[in-house]
Amino acid sequence: MDLLNQVKFLIRKEIMLEWRSKYALNGILLYVVSTVFVCYLAFREITSPPTWNALFWIIMLFASVNAITKSFIQESRGRQLYYYTITSAQAIIISKIIYNIFLMLLLSVIALGFYTLVFKNLLGDPLFYFFAVLLGSISFASVFTMISGIASKANNAGGLMAILSFPVIIPLLVVLIKLSKNAMDGLDRSVSYDEIGVLIAINIIVITTSLLLFP
Repeated sequence: MDLLNQVKFLIRKEIMLEWRSKYALNGILLYVVSTVFVCYLAFREITSPPTWNALFWIIMLFASVNAITKSFIQESRGRQLYYYTITSAQAIIISKIIYNIFLMLLLSVIALGFYTLVFKNLLGDPLFYFFAVLLGSISFASVFTMISGIASKANNAGGLMAILSFPVIIPLLVVLIKLSKNAMDGLDRSVSYDEIGVLIAINIIVITTSLLLFP
């Protein structure tokens, strides 16, 4: 079986396992909805665009950690050995990244929709802000998938993932907040080309590094 077919098979396996249980997806959705609702009870109304933007990305950050941490940590050693006999390491990491990207895109759309429903929409350029959210979701998925793969080999995987992700995710968040703030202010989209380029470069570097190191 070539690499493409292996990736397709593994993605289908991930979707089938998720669809059978639904516990993880429902738990993540409950986390997002309840967090936004708690923020509403605390603030009632957010009139400052920077606060509105920062709060949304905080919610998305912790939601993505909860969603993607399980990528490798939930895999038993026996199952990993079975994967080793039927597929390549590159196919496994690619399938995990693609599946987590789809999961994060779905999660981000739901989170943004509920967040803008609960709090007044302060977006100057809603379409470009939506693009920034999608790009941020892809970035979260690629970064946390790689780190989850590394952390799963340690005893304290959850703590190690937090330590490893900190130096990578902070620069990513800084760029994302700046990009989304430009969209909130309704600035010309050409102003944000540098931030978009940096995010694309980060994704390319992370995915390339994953393909080289994961085997």
